[in-house]
Amino acid sequence: MSLRENIIELMEKKVYKPMLKEELALQFGLEGKEIAIFYNVLEDMEKEGVIIKTRNERYGLVEKMNLVVGKIEGNEKGFGFLIPDDKTKEDIFIPAEDMNGALHGDRVILRIISRGAPGKKEEGEVIRILERTNDTIVGTFESSKNFGFVIPDDTRLAYDIFVSKSDINGAKTNQKVVVEITRWPEKRRNPEGKIVEILGYVGEKGTDILSIIKQFKLPEEFPQKVQTQANSIEQTVPQEEIEKRVDLRELNTFTIDGADAKDLDDAVSIEKLSNGNYKLGVHIADVSHYVKERTALDKEAYKRGNSVYLVDRVIPMLPKELSNGICSLNPDKDRLTLSVLMEIDKSGNVVDHEIVEGVIKSKARLVYEDVSDLLEKDDEKALRKLEGVSEDLRMMEELCHILYEKRERRGSIDFDFPEAMIILDEDGIPVDIVKEDRRIANRMIEEFMLVCNETIAEHFYWADVPFLYRIHEEPDMERIEEFNKFIHNFGYVIKGSQEVHPKELQLLTKEVKGKKEETLINTLLLRSLKKARYSSEEDIHFGLAAKYYSHFTAPIRRYPDLQIHRIVKSYISGRLNSDEQDRLNVLLPKVADHTSITERTAEEAEREVEDLKKAEYMSTRIGNSYEGIISSLTHFGMYVQLDNTIEGLVHFSNMIDDYYYFDEDKYYIIGEHTNKIYRLGDTVNITVINTDLVKRNIDFMLVPESKM
Repeated sequence: MSLRENIIELMEKKVYKPMLKEELALQFGLEGKEIAIFYNVLEDMEKEGVIIKTRNERYGLVEKMNLVVGKIEGNEKGFGFLIPDDKTKEDIFIPAEDMNGALHGDRVILRIISRGAPGKKEEGEVIRILERTNDTIVGTFESSKNFGFVIPDDTRLAYDIFVSKSDINGAKTNQKVVVEITRWPEKRRNPEGKIVEILGYVGEKGTDILSIIKQFKLPEEFPQKVQTQANSIEQTVPQEEIEKRVDLRELNTFTIDGADAKDLDDAVSIEKLSNGNYKLGVHIADVSHYVKERTALDKEAYKRGNSVYLVDRVIPMLPKELSNGICSLNPDKDRLTLSVLMEIDKSGNVVDHEIVEGVIKSKARLVYEDVSDLLEKDDEKALRKLEGVSEDLRMMEELCHILYEKRERRGSIDFDFPEAMIILDEDGIPVDIVKEDRRIANRMIEEFMLVCNETIAEHFYWADVPFLYRIHEEPDMERIEEFNKFIHNFGYVIKGSQEVHPKELQLLTKEVKGKKEETLINTLLLRSLKKARYSSEEDIHFGLAAKYYSHFTAPIRRYPDLQIHRIVKSYISGRLNSDEQDRLNVLLPKVADHTSITERTAEEAEREVEDLKKAEYMSTRIGNSYEGIISSLTHFGMYVQLDNTIEGLVHFSNMIDDYYYFDEDKYYIIGEHTNKIYRLGDTVNITVINTDLVKRNIDFMLVPESKM
């Protein structure tokens, strides 16, 4: 047992009373150099939030002292929530006066001050800040006579940052800047900082997205060491490597991607067997052959965790020499793959499969739109383009429907959200925003990747080796009950009081399909479910109604897939010995936690850029009127979503025909004098009255019925 484990075991005992470090050293019978090592271990455990040193210098376990460790989720009004490290615990509310200088993103120790009445959250106060996240903050600079201040772009940071005259460093009012914190906030005292970078004026070309990149601390360039390593990688596959692999170059493989995709990491092939079954090949770029563990390339890929797709650019996980070069399954080029060859019967069951280190030569680079035009419309132009692969594509479409129906039978929830496609001109200005449909080609590739990811996860679960799963835990029944109250207003209901099966939620998504409230109810349902994450422990994927699931199919842009490839190759080549398994048991929980965090960061940054471009698009349409659907209700107004996915707020202060308030129990907004009611899903007409590009907000006003 390690020293750390011994400390925890001692402190977990009922009879343990918090001790001084000297008393603890004595308790363990330590002397000489051992004592210094012991004190370092105590210090590390304290920094991690496992133990805490009380005011009188005594040590105890955090969890035994009515304390909770986690990250702060801030709010512009000053209060916050603690998201506990322990995933089984609920969020805890922190009143503004109990934040004690903690900022959004900080890792803290919280003391519970109120257990919370039924239906209310527990409350707590921050007693220690373990780790500061915001050493630099991006915001808009405002100058005063003898000082300046920075208003953070991230509204969850509730303080403006004071900047003394000597630390302004040439910044001007209305410029986007990066400010480095030199003094942290205290009660009734703002943080202080110095300007370390000027990004440009608000509204200047490129400044907006650059600000978001800086805000989320996304890397802009690869370090020189990484780039040098990428440059040294040969861009052709040597013959001696081909000879070591299963040669799949005769298969009719091809890629199907978006028209502008450059990182083609998956190819597919299909055959019909004599027994009537399908043989589906999913061929994934063998990135792990080029990105070796512990190299500069690998460390940088791990740090990034994933590629980030912003509206006008990609921040890749790997340099383009790999992602667009030797790892991209470009047509007519020999490429190394990890291939999964699955025999699938007419009911969608994978009756046999093989995982091989292969080499392929893609016969064509197909585009979603052409494939969909062929399969949906029998389009002549598309048929001419796809002549050599049209039979394969029709077979793939058959298999796609079989796989989808199988998933549907078991209760997999298919959220068919309309995605916004933001079209920019050469200057980065949004000129149109349209809804992007998921057509048959997109669905086909989606089904093939899903079945491949499941097959891999199940294989390695039964192989009983350390692995990285993609899990989606069962939802909290409290949240489902809340959701049930919402949908009751629309005449829908979810059955199941103790636990809910995905099938129930799937039936609801079918029931609302095509109705005006479809997007709204699906959005609220998604918010009621837990977020999917990576885990070294196997668990269900609730949304897919899958017992085993993993991410295997995108190693160019997701680190967990790259990590899984290494495990798969190690296993199929017989190198996964007990020492390697022990190493993986330590490593994988860290990879799972880290990549779950980088994924959230990427999602947030992508959403911020999208919201920014939507606000910018509407800023040139002030005064225009549109029809929309009420998508959410709050105590200060209601949000209305337009057909092109843009959402804006109708604030109560702009509803001038009456005094309106939100009735939480009946879940509608009602006028005090007129009794006029607005419900979720109601169709309303709005006029755009304001946009705020810094806060990425859009304000609407209802069009009076007399003017309609």
